[in-house]
Amino acid sequence: MIPIDLANIRNITVSGRIGAGTTTLAKGLADALGWEVFEGGEIFAQIHQSLKLSELEVSGRPDSFDVEYEEKIKEMLKDKKHQVIQSHLSGFDAQGIDGVFKILVLCEDDKGNDKIDIRIDRLVNRRKISVEEAKEEVRLREEENLTKWRRLYANSDKNWINWDKKYYDLVINTYINNPQQSLAIALKAIGYID
Repeated sequence: MIPIDLANIRNITVSGRIGAGTTTLAKGLADALGWEVFEGGEIFAQIHQSLKLSELEVSGRPDSFDVEYEEKIKEMLKDKKHQVIQSHLSGFDAQGIDGVFKILVLCEDDKGNDKIDIRIDRLVNRRKISVEEAKEEVRLREEENLTKWRRLYANSDKNWINWDKKYYDLVINTYINNPQQSLAIALKAIGYID
């Protein structure tokens, strides 16, 4: 498939919390547009394996890896075209880079409360792990990633979160939208469908 050009959009980022639906949306966008998809989670999993760390051992991952990884994302966003980059910080990394449409995927109720139980259930189904393992993974990975990223990218601001809506052009809530609805919302927002 020939990649589809979009007006004023060279690349798209998809970010969100664990189990929110970022991977599903990123793959759907890439398929619809004929673009390449870059899944940050797969890269992180490979690095953790090479370091002989579990995905839960975020603090064991060298800071230099995180910094180099985020710089690679920025370079891709600046230098390449027709990419959907799915990574926790890709929308944050894209700040100030022209031609990048930044999507945040959340799973929240109508009061803005995170629906962690749904995110955990999605992780259980996707990874075929127990509910207890999924709970621990979501809690520990998010907590340790935030601690590390706040120190590296937010001057240790204890209130900083990478899913702050101010960093994004579009917010999609997968608590009220299924995968097909979420994809349709994104395709309409980028001007691909009316």
